[in-house]
Amino acid sequence: MALHLRGTLLPDGVTKDLWLVGDRVTFRRPAEAAETVADGGFLLPGLVDAHTHPGLREDGGFDVDALAAHRAAGVAVLRCPGLDGPVPDAVRASPQMPRIIAAGAWLAWSGLSEHADFHTVVDDLVGAAVREVRASDGWCKVMADWDFTAAPVPLDLLRATTEAVHAEGGRIAAHCQSAAGSLNAARAGVDSIEHGMALPAEAIPLMAAHGTAYVPTLTAFGKSAPWRARRGLDRDLLWQEGHRTMLTRAREAYEAGVTVLAGTDSLPHGDIVREIEWLIEAGLPTDAALAAASWRARAWLGLPGLTEGGLADVTAYATDPRHDPTALRNPTRIILRGHITH
Repeated sequence: MALHLRGTLLPDGVTKDLWLVGDRVTFRRPAEAAETVADGGFLLPGLVDAHTHPGLREDGGFDVDALAAHRAAGVAVLRCPGLDGPVPDAVRASPQMPRIIAAGAWLAWSGLSEHADFHTVVDDLVGAAVREVRASDGWCKVMADWDFTAAPVPLDLLRATTEAVHAEGGRIAAHCQSAAGSLNAARAGVDSIEHGMALPAEAIPLMAAHGTAYVPTLTAFGKSAPWRARRGLDRDLLWQEGHRTMLTRAREAYEAGVTVLAGTDSLPHGDIVREIEWLIEAGLPTDAALAAASWRARAWLGLPGLTEGGLADVTAYATDPRHDPTALRNPTRIILRGHITH
């Protein structure tokens, strides 16, 4: 049976009837019977978390509970720049699970000064990045740096890696902490800069020129900044300062025309609304912060919103979240892949 909804479609602001037939949106009444599941309110394309790491548990199984937490928040699409293993086919095919865009493993060039145990350390960064693009969903994730003060991946190597990924038809996400690493990523023309704790202002126009998106993951750093400040170690102070920098750069990037996206990065999963709130605190207009986790994020990932033939991911709210962001915490209906989950 098809599903029928009537409400104000966002971001257009036009009140319409739409139907969900299978996993597709249509504005033409289908021949088959339809159940009305929303009448009134505001209809938003399913939310997107553009930087999250659900994945394998310690026992080797896939963490389905993490996906369920995202789903409960109205998140329909996850971009995962760094996973511990492949996404099981059953998870990808499940109508109850968010769509996943995976970027393969965390790739750390062996010339970086230190590595976390979850990085895949490689001598040939260019070749490894191309292999990940082929093996994943057309994305790869590279560490442009790791330490705050140590030398990052050299610009020539990062540029060669980016060019090879683009020649393959793929896209590249760059983890950035230091000013030098962030600036190299912007100069290399990567597709997205993740975090950017010391992102310098001079990187912003480069990002705008190259079409590089910014995913500041403010929630992850905002959670830990207070206790790190109390502890007061040198690295903690850099972390705290990094959070303040990301807030500033998120606003500056938006004002410069850079695509700013919402990504949570850390536990607990399903905290996308807090990331939207952080973007608002950073100075983005409410509708822009919402777009960063919905229609603009979907367009950037190549996924349609509430258009004819679009994907059947819809979240309904009683009030307009563009003007009342508190509504995001109280969806009246969540539909994922054409299936009601709330």
